[in-house]
Parts: sequence; C-alpha cells; structure tokens
Amino acid sequence: MSVVIAGAGIGGLTAALSLHAAGIGATVVESAREIRPFGVGINLLPHAVRELTELGLGDSLADLGVATAENVYADRHGRRIFSEPRGMAQGYRWPQYSIHRGELQMLLLAAVRERLGPGAVRTGARVTAFAHGPGDADGVRVRVLDRATGTAGEQDAEALIGADGLHSTVRAELHPDDGPLLWSGIRMWRGTARAAPFLTGRSAAIVSDGDAELIAYPIGRDRINWVCLVRVAEPGPLTGDAGWNRAGRVADVLPYYQDWALGWLDVPALLAGSGEILEYPMVDRDPLPSWGRGRVTLLGDAAHPMYPVGANGASQAIVDARVLAHELSAPDGPRSGRARYEAARREATAAVVRANRAMHRDGGRGPRELARITDTYRRATGSEVETLNTRPSLTRG
Repeated sequence: MSVVIAGAGIGGLTAALSLHAAGIGATVVESAREIRPFGVGINLLPHAVRELTELGLGDSLADLGVATAENVYADRHGRRIFSEPRGMAQGYRWPQYSIHRGELQMLLLAAVRERLGPGAVRTGARVTAFAHGPGDADGVRVRVLDRATGTAGEQDAEALIGADGLHSTVRAELHPDDGPLLWSGIRMWRGTARAAPFLTGRSAAIVSDGDAELIAYPIGRDRINWVCLVRVAEPGPLTGDAGWNRAGRVADVLPYYQDWALGWLDVPALLAGSGEILEYPMVDRDPLPSWGRGRVTLLGDAAHPMYPVGANGASQAIVDARVLAHELSAPDGPRSGRARYEAARREATAAVVRANRAMHRDGGRGPRELARITDTYRRATGSEVETLNTRPSLTRG
C-alpha cells in the first residue's frame, strides 16, 4: 500500500512516520522548496506526547522542549487568580511540552528521512488535483506540480491525505463550496525573546486585561515564547489573508501592554526584546459534515482549523495521524479505513473546535469559573487523565 501526503507540516510528517511504523509506504509532497524551522512556540499536550513517544521520539522531545508544570492565570498587575497543574503534575503518564514549532518540525523531518529514505519528502512540489479510479479498488491518481519547472505530473496511490494546512488545496477540491474563514475579531502577535525564567521556570502564564491578553511560556535555551491577543473588531467572516508567517511590528502591539507590571515578568521588555514577530488573525472554520470521499481524506488544520486557545491544534493533528495509520493498517484498511478514521476523529475534533470557541468566549472570570471552564474543556476534548492513561495504544501488534 502506498499513500501520498500533501504537506510536510507537523501533521503530515507524523502521518508519514505513523504509516511507516504500520508497514505502509508514504510519500510527502511539500510546496516549500526548502523546509526551514519557521514559527514560534507551541504546546504539545499529553495525548500528543504519548503518540510521538510511541513513535520513538520521547527522548528527543525531552531534549528540545520544556515540560510544563502549571498554568497560571493572572491580572495585569501579576496577581494570581487561578492555577492548575499540567502534564505529569496533573497525573498524566506523559508530560506536556512547550517547544519551538520549527524545531519540532525539523525533528519529525529528520526522522522521516532516516526511516523512510531521503526521497520520502519531495519539496518544491504541490498537489493540485486528484481523480479516483473507475472503481474503489483502483485507488487515486494525484496531480503534482513541480514549482521549479512548472511541469505537472501524476502519481498513483492507494490513498491521498490532505495535510496541507489552513489553505488546503485538497480540502478545496473536496469541498468547493466551503465558506470563508471565520474571524474571532482577535488579532494575534507572536514572538520569542531571550529572557530570564519566571515563576517556577516551567510555568505558562495567561494574563488578561479587558480586550488584551498575554500568554507566555518557556520553550528552552533561555527563550520565552509569547502570544498577544487583542480584540480589534467584531467577529465575522475574514476578508484578506490569514497566512501564518506574516511579519508583525512590535510598534503595533506594544502600546496595548506598555504599562503592564506583573512583577515576575517584564512584559514590555519581553516584547521589545524579540526578534522576528508574526502577526495574524485568530480564525477557525465551522466543522465539516464530512472530510473526504473514496480514497481521499483530510488531517490537521486542513480538516479542522481551530482557535489556538486550548493549545490543541498541533496535538490534534498528531492524534489524527496516528488514528489514520491505525485504521489504514487494518486488514480492510484501503477499503474502509478512511471511513473509520473519520468516524473516530471528525466529531472528536469538532468538539475541540467548539470547546476552543467556548473557552475563548468564557475566559477572564474568577478562580471558581476558571476551574469550571478548564475542567469542562478537558472533558469536551477527550483529554481527561484517566481516559488517556488507560486507552489502548494505537500501535498495532
């Protein structure tokens, strides 16, 4: 069995590793001519760390990331409102890691090339279309554009996985009437800076003041990752681009935070001391009634873009990849695996999309309300401690 994966992001690369571990061949087609460690910090929740650990990457994650011990909610004066343990401190068998997104992607890329071969990831090429054979048993023919030469070729596969992100070509082919991205009205700025540790050194801070919010956490090598969220408009359909690598300016975001005084973290200095800053709107989409058809399906942001308020986007893509490989490696995988995968993941991820919206809408309350919100979020997203700790492995055999 051979699978073509559109997109060499975290979800696509994890899918390649998971398929290979299940005895299924995979080729990753990536539009970028060179894969470089772009981005800033992200969080990997215990359910994602479990899957990467079972792929043999646990020690590498521990070397790259910081095992988050607590979330601390505070006001702009640094007064603690509520805190909760995270990862193993919360009772999970696996930690939560705060990690640089680009460094995680490069770790996954190196593992794919080592295990699947140096040609397993084809860069500078983009999936532009696909067509099913006359019968389900005939697989799918994938059209691939070589960006350097402008020539297009075709590749036959038994399945195509659209892991090509927020602006997915595969999703557009499957759902040509899909509506626009939905904007929360929040504009986000993200960056990293060299800074001294704060609180425990393994704390993530969530600080709110009216229409402005700050999230900050360490990601290793004396770096603090920060995210600033500012309401600038009413929610509605997004007009314009939502690219994740648009450069931002500290002069645009600093005025919202210049008089914040937490005491244990110098917010204005953190923002002003950052190198590259990224800016983009906080968007998602309404969940789809179905993801794919025939031998084609979606994964990660291509399937279920969500607000980044629950630290769950990359984690859900990783779980998608593992469930997909688990189902495709069943004896009837090519015929029924896609349907089982979508049955297992479509509603589960739709629940995360809805829970992220609710958390964004309901945040900023007192300690009792924050405790209720975080507890409700764990139940809604399937990340309760006992559920994860006792669930059977997705590795067959």
